[in-house]
Amino acid sequence: MARSGRHDGLDADELFGDEDDVAAPARRPRRRSGSPVRQLLVGFGVLTLVLALAVAGGAWFLTNRYAGNVDRVANVFEGLDDGERPAPATPAEPAAAVADPVTFLLVGSDTRAEIVDGEIPDARSDAIMIARLSGDRQHVQVISIPRDSWVDIPGYGKNKINAAYAYGGPALLIQTVENLTGVRIDHFAAISFNGLISMTDQLGGVDVQVAETTTNGPYTFTAGLNHLDGDMARWYVGQRYDLPGGDFDRVKRQQNYLRSMFGKLFDAGTFSSVDQIDSVLRAVTSSIAVDDSLSNAGLLELALSARSLTPGGMDFFTAPVLGTGTEGAASVVYLDQTTGDRMWGYLQSDSLGQNAAEFSDEALPSTPR
Repeated sequence: MARSGRHDGLDADELFGDEDDVAAPARRPRRRSGSPVRQLLVGFGVLTLVLALAVAGGAWFLTNRYAGNVDRVANVFEGLDDGERPAPATPAEPAAAVADPVTFLLVGSDTRAEIVDGEIPDARSDAIMIARLSGDRQHVQVISIPRDSWVDIPGYGKNKINAAYAYGGPALLIQTVENLTGVRIDHFAAISFNGLISMTDQLGGVDVQVAETTTNGPYTFTAGLNHLDGDMARWYVGQRYDLPGGDFDRVKRQQNYLRSMFGKLFDAGTFSSVDQIDSVLRAVTSSIAVDDSLSNAGLLELALSARSLTPGGMDFFTAPVLGTGTEGAASVVYLDQTTGDRMWGYLQSDSLGQNAAEFSDEALPSTPR
């Protein structure tokens, strides 16, 4: 039976706000070679080390300790007509592909919702992201869809995209996203942002580049490079008001924190012991729930196939936006369907990474107050 989720503490609404900040690569002093364990750690990033141990004969243990620590969400694809869904993505360069591309829909809940017995309570999702692991297993693209995007929700008409999650849970959100993008969703994952942020201290903190000085709670974040411990990270990403880009800045901060965190995960200099690696991996896996069609063995196989992935192979995007407005009393985001169709077309053909420059200069308008 799935365990209850770890969505304690601040709301996800409070956890993710933003200004136009860019995460800087974490830097730590180079360690001298010493014990055999340290020498091994210097030679491998955390993911590579774990996968090497699995190949060496610990696959059963690792599958149960880490993949088995991930909760499952039941009936995610229930009621979806496979014949009406988009076709699976195809590799842009079949000769370079080692497997089919895999597309996840990632969500985080904004209501302290807990994952109980493999089900997620009806709640509006705070973060909505499409994550694509490429066919060559060298790249990942993450595309954020603003939660206030004004879209068609099957059976409910026009509404904010996060209302789909409230009306019909993961299945309706998947159907809505597939209809919007023409991209097939292979798997669903729910993220506890509290859980990920609680891992900050175990990673030795994370570094983010702040565009302009801001204050939230007990902390002032000065313009320039800031090193955040866990509590500082909660307040830093928790800022919701007095930010120039409003909800768009929230999206940027979600991406920037994830970029910095995963950069530390892959940095061989981050870890000084196997116990520390184990603690971090347990924290990561306990912060995630996936659909029940993805078995423990499937998770391990997916991780093994991506063993060559590095932070340099990760690209972050936001769905193209025309502007903002109001529908009734609600402030909404209008998506740019023309530019979006081009982005989704690249994603469908697994070529978004090669065409990333087309979308790097798009300015995000301010959210109406």
